[in-house]
Amino acid sequence: MNISNLTDIELLQLNSELLDELKSRKIIRTRNNPVADYAEWLVSKKMGLALQTNSKAGFDAIDNSGIRYQIKSRRLDPTNNSTQLGVIRNYEKKEFDYLIGVLFNKDFTVKGAYKIPHNVIGIYSKYSTHQNGHILHLKNGVLNDKDITDITKILLL
Repeated sequence: MNISNLTDIELLQLNSELLDELKSRKIIRTRNNPVADYAEWLVSKKMGLALQTNSKAGFDAIDNSGIRYQIKSRRLDPTNNSTQLGVIRNYEKKEFDYLIGVLFNKDFTVKGAYKIPHNVIGIYSKYSTHQNGHILHLKNGVLNDKDITDITKILLL
């Protein structure tokens, strides 16, 4: 099989199938491995943001105006349809201006994407001492908040 001819999304879909098989064999426990990296790459590409280095604390990307973005994501799956994003660390330090939350379908296609102002996260998230950070679910109240922007169409272009 020559995978170099596959598109980016085809490679991710192949990875999805591989993760399913590894999980069924109980070799791995989750299917979320490449999700965060792909979300950061996709958001930065589609929104024209400059990705920061992995060691940059507090935000993942920045725009030409200096606005800082934290990017969090979740891949939905029939066995676990939780909309909980990755842990938001050091929320109180205000190291980012907006959180971009992306929900992927099982096959890595974008189900929904949202630009959320920093202050809105504090309204809908809960602090977890166990995870040492704030937990935010992309559902209900936060998705209906007047201050968030649905950017799904931008990521689908």
